[in-house]
Amino acid sequence: MLKGNQSWIFESKPVIISSAAVGGPFEAKGNLANDFDILHEDTWIGQDSFEKAEKTLLQEACETAIHKANMKKEDITFFLSGDLMNQIISSSFAARSLGIPYLGIFGACSSAIEGLAIGSQLIDSGAANYIIAAASSHNVAAEKLFRYPTEYGAQKPPTAQWTVTGAGAGLVASKGTGPKVTSATIGHVVDMGITDPYNMGAAMAPAAVDTIEAHFRDLNIDPTYYDLIATGDLGRVGHQICADLLTKHGLIIPKKTFTDCGLLIYKEDQPVFAGASGCACSATVLHGHLLNRMKKGELKRILIIGTGALLSPLSYQQKESIPCIAHAVSIEM
Repeated sequence: MLKGNQSWIFESKPVIISSAAVGGPFEAKGNLANDFDILHEDTWIGQDSFEKAEKTLLQEACETAIHKANMKKEDITFFLSGDLMNQIISSSFAARSLGIPYLGIFGACSSAIEGLAIGSQLIDSGAANYIIAAASSHNVAAEKLFRYPTEYGAQKPPTAQWTVTGAGAGLVASKGTGPKVTSATIGHVVDMGITDPYNMGAAMAPAAVDTIEAHFRDLNIDPTYYDLIATGDLGRVGHQICADLLTKHGLIIPKKTFTDCGLLIYKEDQPVFAGASGCACSATVLHGHLLNRMKKGELKRILIIGTGALLSPLSYQQKESIPCIAHAVSIEM
């Protein structure tokens, strides 16, 4: 059901009956290593290219989520997924292997939350019985595509972020046991004219603010409704900008409640500059760490806001600025 101008209320409360998070060796050294289902010892994941490695990560996350629910691939109505590779090849090639009817999406690093929102709407409307919403990214593949190949040794500024190598997947059903998806807010494209691909947090922060404000306005609730509000991958720079803008606009979120997935996943001594980023950032933190905390009873209501920068190497070469998007999903036990 549409609520306000850009939010959905899911009256049937679709259930996340299982989820899975898969990561690489750098993630295995991070804060949330215990929340991953599979951690790999090398970034190649047994493949001969990093792009193939990313596809493998995504496929593993989906298969693990299905296995944890004691289901088969044939039971799943739709697979919704996105990634950062050209023409979302990681998702499309994983769909080729999985054999599940597929809807490819591109929201950059907001793809995991966009997929969860669309998939929950499909469940709520009766258009699907089971969906898998997933997303993936790979550090080396993303660096090669959007910035410089890692082996070039290019210097980065403090505002740069570290793309997560991993994948996260959630299996959503019309009924069952688990955290429930209760609402979603679909964001506008917001472009503040930033052109620096090494400062994605600053570029994405205004889009996060726009969606957060719309969510509370449409649902007529305030931030105290949630135990935790987490943006997707703004990092230190973007998260602070986001908090400052919200305060300036009169929407105060308590500091202990407001966090960012890009600040949670790695340890302070890991050289990740301003924090984590990538499609797998919010995907692994949500489908691993946050849902685990909900199942343990530590959190009852969370709002997660996937943030994405909708640039491409082509748009950057044409000296375009960086348009950004954010989508929010609320999950309750």
